[in-house]
Amino acid sequence: MTQYILSIDQGTTSSRAILFNLDGSIHATSQQELTQHFPASGWVEHEPEDIWRTVRETCDEVMEKGCGENDEVVAVGITNQRETTVLWDRATGEAVYPAIVWQDRRTAEWCKVLKKQSLEPSVNNKTGLLIDPYFSATKIRWILDHVPGARQRAEAGELAFGTIDSFLLWRLTGGREHRTDATNASRTMLFNIHKQEWDQELLDLFGIPESLLPEVMDSAADFGEIVGNGRLDGAFVMGMAGDQQAALFGQTCFETGMAKSTYGTGCFLMLNTGDQALTSEHRLLTTIAYRLNGKPVYALEGSIFIAGAAVQWLRDGLQLIRSACESEPLAEGTPVDHGVYLVPAFTGLGAPYWDPNARGAIFGLTRDTGIKEIVTAGLQSVCYQTKDLQRAMQKDGLRPIALRVDGGMVANNWVLQFLADVLGATVDRPRMVETTALGAAYLAGLQAGVYKSLEALQDAWQCDRRFEPQMSKEKRDTLYAGWCSAVSKLQSSPENPT
Repeated sequence: MTQYILSIDQGTTSSRAILFNLDGSIHATSQQELTQHFPASGWVEHEPEDIWRTVRETCDEVMEKGCGENDEVVAVGITNQRETTVLWDRATGEAVYPAIVWQDRRTAEWCKVLKKQSLEPSVNNKTGLLIDPYFSATKIRWILDHVPGARQRAEAGELAFGTIDSFLLWRLTGGREHRTDATNASRTMLFNIHKQEWDQELLDLFGIPESLLPEVMDSAADFGEIVGNGRLDGAFVMGMAGDQQAALFGQTCFETGMAKSTYGTGCFLMLNTGDQALTSEHRLLTTIAYRLNGKPVYALEGSIFIAGAAVQWLRDGLQLIRSACESEPLAEGTPVDHGVYLVPAFTGLGAPYWDPNARGAIFGLTRDTGIKEIVTAGLQSVCYQTKDLQRAMQKDGLRPIALRVDGGMVANNWVLQFLADVLGATVDRPRMVETTALGAAYLAGLQAGVYKSLEALQDAWQCDRRFEPQMSKEKRDTLYAGWCSAVSKLQSSPENPT
């Protein structure tokens, strides 16, 4: 009999199921794309039944092709797109409205009202978050206020709220378990990250009945037994974490000062701050990295909205390249100080600026500027934005001592070398790049007793390639000053918090 850990990775654009061997290597995988819906400007939704169907079918497929009749799934882990909000009927399990995705901006005006009422400092002190449509609280309020009868049913205890992890757990356990973990709870704007409990004052502020909320568990815990789901019946969900926290865990960034940066559509840099919930003075988010044995480990997080999406735009929007892989040789043949800066603020600027009204621009164009300079500037923009986050974290009191990277962009060696140069820091690319799913598997394996300690997991982490800074400080500072100048020119309220 062979034993495996199953990781369910439910993301914004796809659902995946991965069977891991107990040594952390991948045995089998299945993936399905997930359709996003845009019913109005700034609105982004998923159909909850599509989410459930793609998860169920990928799990069925990976079990069919990877798990023999006598093999065993010793634990299941779930990692998920964070902040995305679902409300469903406790009796039927049916959602009362489509899932409102983390990218959705429909509650922006109400968030402005709350800020004008000077409520953000109080919210930030409790949750570590800024008042923004990004998080779940205002999404829940919107559903309660706009779906006929939803508020009355919620107050009567007939409805349940969950981020995607909770929704999947409910379905996997046949409606028996309504739970989440501390990392996902910390992204709702309703959870006091210091007291580790739902906050009644915040529930009152947002008009949300407490009966909607799931029980908050450790990230490694006995979440529930799977029933009514074919060959997974009898297996237990034992690990759960939001996608960025799962990636941090999969990169084994367990020591204070260790950081990971994920380069996908956007970029998320997360820095382990240990048992201290550092309050950011530079508009970074304070969040829970993971919670084990009742003890939270905290992190600072910076979110960049556009990373790999900048390369997609160069390919699909401007049609300067035919595929993302063409960008690397173009950059290799271009001096890094070519003078062009591309600021990809296509959906505003994320941390540390948080300027939703900023729009993208290209600066420094001359008659000699060509495709290779613009493409290189697009790649450099991802590195410069990461530098913004590094500087903000350093000013908040903790500079990343090492950066472990993952995501689609990290296959580009030129990008990682320039990143190391701009940061003036070592950048490590792991041998196992599926760190998000691996983090969920590690959490489940810890709870199942497969892995004995965090130290054992750290020992298993392997580096594929290390990139050391080779650029002089003078050149690095000059290049970055040009970036800061470019950003300041397109901000709606020119102010550089870094």
